[in-house]
Amino acid sequence: MDENMLCTKTHEYVVEKGDKYEVGITDYAIDQLGDIVFVELPEVGSEFSKNEVFATIESVKAASEIYMPISGKVEEINEEIVNSPELLNDENYEEKWFIKISSDADQVEFADLMDYSDYKEEVE
Repeated sequence: MDENMLCTKTHEYVVEKGDKYEVGITDYAIDQLGDIVFVELPEVGSEFSKNEVFATIESVKAASEIYMPISGKVEEINEEIVNSPELLNDENYEEKWFIKISSDADQVEFADLMDYSDYKEEVE
């Protein structure tokens, strides 16, 4: 995982990548879900507010809603995990992001997000 990512208490992450942000779920969340069998992502152009559900993920154990860590507009979706959700279970698979967004979120939206190191301490 990227050490620059910021995480939510509900196991989503956001990391700045140039002029966009990558959004996904943490390795801890993937481990807790077990074998992932389905991922539903929004359409490009969709806009979401912070804490709004933007995706659904299903594993052999459960279905889970995924929440936006910051407000933004979907610029790109990771088609690879939509077509092959089992890739998320592969530890060596690097492209685990769900969506890339543009955002003009202010510091207030980032205030309750944790550094990845703090997140790891919280979940261990």
